[in-house]
Amino acid sequence: MKKILSVLAAAGVAAAAVFGAIFSSGTGFWFASAAAALLCCVPFFLSFEKRAPSAGELVLIAVMTAFSAAGRFIFAPVPFFKPVAAIVAIAARHFGGQAGFMIGALSAIISNIYFGQGPWTPFQMLCWGLIGLAAGFAGKRGLLDKPLPLCVFGVFAGIFYSFVMDVWTVISMNGGFSGGLWAAAVISALPVTGIYCVSNVIFLLILNKPLGRRLERLKTKYGVFTSNPVE
Repeated sequence: MKKILSVLAAAGVAAAAVFGAIFSSGTGFWFASAAAALLCCVPFFLSFEKRAPSAGELVLIAVMTAFSAAGRFIFAPVPFFKPVAAIVAIAARHFGGQAGFMIGALSAIISNIYFGQGPWTPFQMLCWGLIGLAAGFAGKRGLLDKPLPLCVFGVFAGIFYSFVMDVWTVISMNGGFSGGLWAAAVISALPVTGIYCVSNVIFLLILNKPLGRRLERLKTKYGVFTSNPVE
């Protein structure tokens, strides 16, 4: 119940920010939307902090965040072809959705030190964080153990990321949200979305087994993430 209330509270604050911008004739809509996206991340950060994670868990989250951000740096010359979602999903599969959300959200902040911070950062935090949360939920139930469902998840992650980020695209260009413009943005971004999906699938297939084995060994050696929390 506490989890549900936290999510509802964040959604209520987010809705208030967005509707406040709408009723003020759209002034600062992009800022309100970015604030709303950031506020939606708050319950997950608070839930993680309340759990009082061990030092080992914090270290592994920091390492995987750095690994994810480094992957984005390395593939910077290749547009839209990045390993972030795949690394976040693999980490979440073994560490749980809560850790996955943290790694995804922090990857956006850290990597944007190089790529540039802005009101789009909270949207990226929310996207990659929710991808990690979903991977943790699916991984706990053994839904990502086989290559085929893993590839399906990679495609889902690419589509989800593109659809949510196109919300920001419309808001930043139009000064407000429009369903028609969003649909047009989604259609025009189909080639980019395809690259997202393909890159996720490739990186998941390449990294899943070698990275997963190492993460499992670390979990066993240091006795961390034993409860594999999804919240």
